[in-house]
Order: sequence, then structure tokens, then C-alpha cells
Amino acid sequence: MSLSRRQVAVAAVASVPLALSAAGVARATGHRNRIFYIAGDSTAAQKYAAAAPETGWGMALPFFLQRSRPVSNHAVNGRSSKSFVDEGRLDAILDVIEPGDFLLIQFAHNDEKAEDPTRYTEPWSTYQDYLRMYVDGARARGARPVLATAVERRRFDAEGKAVPTHGEYPAAMRALAAEERVALLDIQALSLALWQELGVEETKAYFNWTATEQDNTHFNPPGAIAVARLVARELLRARVLGPRDVCRLDAEIPESWITWPESAA
Repeated sequence: MSLSRRQVAVAAVASVPLALSAAGVARATGHRNRIFYIAGDSTAAQKYAAAAPETGWGMALPFFLQRSRPVSNHAVNGRSSKSFVDEGRLDAILDVIEPGDFLLIQFAHNDEKAEDPTRYTEPWSTYQDYLRMYVDGARARGARPVLATAVERRRFDAEGKAVPTHGEYPAAMRALAAEERVALLDIQALSLALWQELGVEETKAYFNWTATEQDNTHFNPPGAIAVARLVARELLRARVLGPRDVCRLDAEIPESWITWPESAA
């Protein structure tokens, strides 16, 4: 399945209202803001009213970036680095990304699904091969690729130790980032440390645990905000962004800032 330019525009509009307002400021001043495109899976994706309170961390990232760094969230539920490419979603981003923009890439959750050949990649071969497509595609258009290891699931052993769930994929991404000299945001390690700090019970308040669902992969508003804060801090640490590009890194973000629009479909 390939995506049209109109579908790309719809995805960008759906990402966050801040992206629209920032774009309006850019048109009024004649200065083009540098856009943060997100390519990823359900942990980052825009969620809609029917899915609330499930929240992707990409929905909260704009709260930590200045309006001159708008976010265009193209992450989609259920996608791997492979299926995102095969469906034409990477090409759709590359059709509109411009010099000076950023492409933030987070995959692994669905790459791990060996039973599904449409999504599975092997960490040290096909996973890296597909990630190179994102890196090379962004660079060919004068944009900056940024790799982010996959945020961790909520999993603890019998002793209450937070357990990593992504196997060799984070190590494979770290190696590729070093080889290709790409900025790396180590969200896997940072989120694992955060879940350990919070502990078995308190982490439930960060994931999509409801009266009818016990979801240890997807976030609610507090979890999405916490992970987006990690991402923003890593963007600053890795010098992808400067101090003037970020905001509210240590501030309390009201959950009410998260909204779930009606589906555009």
C-alpha cells in the first residue's frame, strides 16, 4: 500500500494542534520551521477518541519542544521498520521532508514478531538494513536522521526487577548508529531505568491499565508524557537540539493537555 501526498498532509495535521499553529507562524514570518517527523509504531502513534486513554509518546513530545520545532507524527499502530517501508509510509515522509528537518525513527516492538513475515526483521541483518533506508533517505534530502531505541514494556521478574524485552534489537540499533554516525536516543535503557525506579505497582499508573484492560505495552497520559520527556532530554543531550529548542523539561505537564481527536478515517 502506498500513500498519497494528501494522506501525508492528513497525518501531519492529525499529529498535534501545535504543529498547525507553528506552521501558521512560519508562513506569517516567511521563516520555515524545522519539522520533527516521527516514524514508528503504536507506542509513539497518535491515538483517537475510541482508544482513549491510550496515548502515544509522540502526542506529548510537542509539550517539550518550542513552537519553532513542530512535530509531524507519522507513527502507526502495528508497524515494524519493514512494514512501514513496504506500505509506502517512509516514501510518503521522504516526499515532503525538507533540508533541515529531522526524522526520528523508533522501531522494534513489531520487528520482533517472528511469526509474521510481513513485519519480522532479524536484528543484525534485515533490521539494520531497513533502518539504513530511513537514515539514507533522510540524508539524501538534507534532513537529519535520529535513531531511538524502542521504549521498554512493563515487565518485572519475581524479585521486582524491571526486565528488558527487546532482545538484540537495541544493541543492533546502537551499533548501526555508531557505524553510520547517527544521533542515538537510548530510550530503551532510560525507560527501563525509569520503570525500575517506579517499581511494580507505581508503573501501572503509566501504562494503559483500565477497568477492562491490563496493557503493559501502551501508555496512558502520564506514561506518554514521561517517555516524551525522556525523548526531549535525549535530543538535548545528543545535541540534536539546543537549549533554546526545548522547554518544560522539568515542569509538571497537566494530563488535560492530552486530547484524542475523532478519527480522520
